[in-house]
Amino acid sequence: MKKNQRPLDQVDLQILSLLYEDASQSNKDIANKVGLAPSSCLERIKRLQADGVITGQRLSVDVNQLGGHIQAMISVRLSDHNRATVSQFQTDLLSLPEVMSIFHMGGENDFLLHVTVSDSAHLRDFVFNAITARKEVNHVETALVYDHQISSTVPSFG
Repeated sequence: MKKNQRPLDQVDLQILSLLYEDASQSNKDIANKVGLAPSSCLERIKRLQADGVITGQRLSVDVNQLGGHIQAMISVRLSDHNRATVSQFQTDLLSLPEVMSIFHMGGENDFLLHVTVSDSAHLRDFVFNAITARKEVNHVETALVYDHQISSTVPSFG
């Protein structure tokens, strides 16, 4: 929470929950579900955005329909861990169309990449050309993803 930011109340949490479940809902529908006037609901949503609680909106797509018939998680270990190397690795890989997300990790591996590719040859070539060809990479391990689900429930810590 940012300094001077007000604590979230139950209405804020309800709004967040509804938006997390389906961000395409209209303000009028959300206001109705939480028992507020549409203008008050919109004001709360704008405050949640201004306070950095809501950080953006994303479109979810079926990558299989785009030609991404294989998804994989690729663990990467670097030999060099200075800030510039780590930052450049993230920047370079995140710009590639195959990379859906990158997790910078603690522990045995430094990164976990979630990728989607058209077929096994594409996966092989991606690993060789985009990852193992990099001088700072000293270990790569690839695991196929059979299914990928994302929770529609906003995390709760109270």
